[in-house]
Amino acid sequence: MTVIAVHCDDRHRFSKPSRLSIRLIAGHGIAGDAHAGQLIQHRYQARQTPQMSNNRQVHLIQSELFEQVRDLGFTVGPGDLGENITTRALDLLGLPLGTHLHLGDTAVVELTGLRTPCGHIDKFQKGLKRVMIVRASIGVTFRAGVFGVVRASGDVAVHDVITVELPIRRTLLPAI
Repeated sequence: MTVIAVHCDDRHRFSKPSRLSIRLIAGHGIAGDAHAGQLIQHRYQARQTPQMSNNRQVHLIQSELFEQVRDLGFTVGPGDLGENITTRALDLLGLPLGTHLHLGDTAVVELTGLRTPCGHIDKFQKGLKRVMIVRASIGVTFRAGVFGVVRASGDVAVHDVITVELPIRRTLLPAI
């Protein structure tokens, strides 16, 4: 399980440029990223509930998603969907709420929920939002990545190893 790309942008744009490394700051998010802060920075939610705690400090996507949507005719690569960290060989969507991801030497991110696909995905590539929502007999699954909060500071770079620490009590990730 590894980091294959890291991304950061100081403005609220849909896609994020790749970096050599990013700095995670406990309780804050990613240094220099528009979504960092103790209070919610998501533009819509910040207008609705500006005093809400920021449970979207870090956005992670598994790179295997890019291969899945490529088979459906879409071209998506690291950073295109606005994630901060792109992973390989880690089933992010299958991890329970409260999972701790140890990234690099010291950084720790606690998973807080699934990313709910928004209309901006279709502005990026028409029809992509539909393939990010999987309907099955057991319900709806979103596969646009996961969100987390930074629990321990540290630098994260390409090729860093990811270690998973599952919570004692396992609850499915909610869509946020």
